[in-house]
Amino acid sequence: MATKVLVTGGAGFIGSHLVDRLLDAGYEVAVYDNLDKQVHGEEQRVPDYLNPDAEFIRGDVRDRDALYRAIKGKQVIFHEAAAVGVGQSMYEIARYTEINTMGGAVLLDILANERHQVEKVLVASSMSIYGEGKYECPRCGVIYPKLRSEEQMARGEWEMHCPRCGAVAKPLPTDEEKPLFPTSIYAITKRDHEEMFISTGLAYKLPTVALRYFNAYGPRQALSNPYTGVCAIFGSRILNDHSPIIFEDGLQSRDFISVQDIAEANLLALESDKANYQVFNVGTGRGTSVLDIANILIDKVGKVEGLAPEVVNKFRAGDIRHCFADISKIRDLLGFEPKVSFEDGITELTSWVASQTATDTVEQALAELKRRHLTS
Repeated sequence: MATKVLVTGGAGFIGSHLVDRLLDAGYEVAVYDNLDKQVHGEEQRVPDYLNPDAEFIRGDVRDRDALYRAIKGKQVIFHEAAAVGVGQSMYEIARYTEINTMGGAVLLDILANERHQVEKVLVASSMSIYGEGKYECPRCGVIYPKLRSEEQMARGEWEMHCPRCGAVAKPLPTDEEKPLFPTSIYAITKRDHEEMFISTGLAYKLPTVALRYFNAYGPRQALSNPYTGVCAIFGSRILNDHSPIIFEDGLQSRDFISVQDIAEANLLALESDKANYQVFNVGTGRGTSVLDIANILIDKVGKVEGLAPEVVNKFRAGDIRHCFADISKIRDLLGFEPKVSFEDGITELTSWVASQTATDTVEQALAELKRRHLTS
């Protein structure tokens, strides 16, 4: 008999790809999702891309009774459900905390207090919990700086300076031992997820794994959601013949990983006991500048001649400069190796973006951040 799996947030971007991978591997899968309007539109329809071989259950992770009914009979839970968006989380503080932290707490409360058959739980975490990545100062060695000062940012000095001697520091791959310094409410709720799930799992001897996703990209990302990943935000702008808006100088770097590889990492973590009670980076180990991403997307998707990124040389509260993954741990323990090259992944993404329509609400979102003094 096939192992029964519940994926919360399984109708979303990452969750739906995970559902496909689990079904391909022979698992019996149920999806639990509230079809949030910001992701799925005003009509809140089940997306066409959701695999019909999965059972769909419409429900909210804050609804204890409904979630308990969905959990019954399941052996594995992937908790992917979350409100996503760094900027928005800084002014919808109660909503993000309620959905993310309290939603996770409801799930754990059920596992701690009700009879169930769950044998393993995997929770989606985020690279955002690191804040800035790991750096090396030419004088002081390895450092873990926090936020750049507003005074430095106002001068347009974007690179990280050593907090001890002031020298410009070089970014290094960020490993799981780097001290956490989340710089947004969203990131704090993701740290909550990690710590709550791992500690509860240890207490109840319920194997639990936290996967720290770096910057996921790929088909099915919500292009009309102005708080989603940067690739989708840029894609929405370009589809509407608008320039991608880039803060700072565009040379800030992130680790962009295909959603297909994230799904594969989840399967490896499920099927290996070596993953139990561990946290893992899920990235490629390579940093790519935001400006490069914008130019690639314009080249592959843009319809207007001469369209170019708009580099505004301004900054947003809580933004970091560089963070890309050290994937030694997940490679050594689980045998994970990213299979989708950046070139192939971007080609797949841009092909999908070009087939879509999207409402570009980025400027309204940026205006809201400015009104709240969250941008310079």
